[in-house]
Amino acid sequence: MRGPLAIGVDVGGTKVAGLLVDCEGGGEVLDRMDADTPATDAELTVQTIVTVARGLSERHGEVAAVGIGAAGMVGVDGVVLFAPNIAWRDVPLARRVTEALGLPTRAHNDATAAAWGEFRFGAGRGSDDMVLVTVGTGIGGGIVSGGRLFRGAHGFGAEIGHIIVEPGGPRCGCGNLGCWEAVAAGRAIDRLGRAAAAAHPRSILADLAGGDAERVTGARVAAAARRGDPIAVHIMEGVGRRLGEGIAGLVNVLDPDVVVVGGGAIEAADLLLGPVRQAFRDAVMAPGHRPGVPIVPAALGNDAGAIGAADLALAVVLEERAKA
Repeated sequence: MRGPLAIGVDVGGTKVAGLLVDCEGGGEVLDRMDADTPATDAELTVQTIVTVARGLSERHGEVAAVGIGAAGMVGVDGVVLFAPNIAWRDVPLARRVTEALGLPTRAHNDATAAAWGEFRFGAGRGSDDMVLVTVGTGIGGGIVSGGRLFRGAHGFGAEIGHIIVEPGGPRCGCGNLGCWEAVAAGRAIDRLGRAAAAAHPRSILADLAGGDAERVTGARVAAAARRGDPIAVHIMEGVGRRLGEGIAGLVNVLDPDVVVVGGGAIEAADLLLGPVRQAFRDAVMAPGHRPGVPIVPAALGNDAGAIGAADLALAVVLEERAKA
């Protein structure tokens, strides 16, 4: 007999992904429902979340809680203060969904929720101290310390992508110059790839872009690297090195027992993770005098945020029931 079920919703700039999750059954996903994100309309985005969650609830009957993972600054009270890719400013997201559905709702940053999902059911299972680094267009993060999710005083903790590592460097999407994500994630691969294709028009990379450097993407850089293009290999190694150096800094500060790397970049596999691991070994403090810290790919893929959000929401409900 299954325990109480929860709905997890991952809200990105292009898609709202809802999952019905059996959290007490190992995080099994029982059903899913997706919708496009109307990112320029804050109110319609909230309504889309409600529609997706209601659809899953109506298909399966009793649901105990709703958890939301949203890209942006999400306070401990479930208010989204700012979202870079959605028109949310000071939106009381958790309260709005609770009022619409009559279900207890909790909201978290999407990478924070994904970290909890990987900790509970994925690549961090069995760990007490874990760091998640999500590498896509930018870099997000989540921290579990002593078996507890770290959110910080206001809920904004683990915005690791916005540590400035190259003062005066490339402009980041947040507006600052030289953030870690500006030199060690998808935007950096895109930028370096376009410049390399323009400088080397006879390269495999330029050929894959049809001779148009502006059509170079991170996926094309990875494809060229797999075909042995030395220019593309150099780009992947350079970005991997910057990523590994940053992870070494996080390990020096947080001392986790595992680092999980997720996001779209892990599709590049060892093209990226190989250089990451080497740079980490070179940069971490006293590597010969400390236990090894494995750097492993995430296990839950794009479902991690919704699964983690569902589990976090259900945990609150079960705790309140136990106190009653």
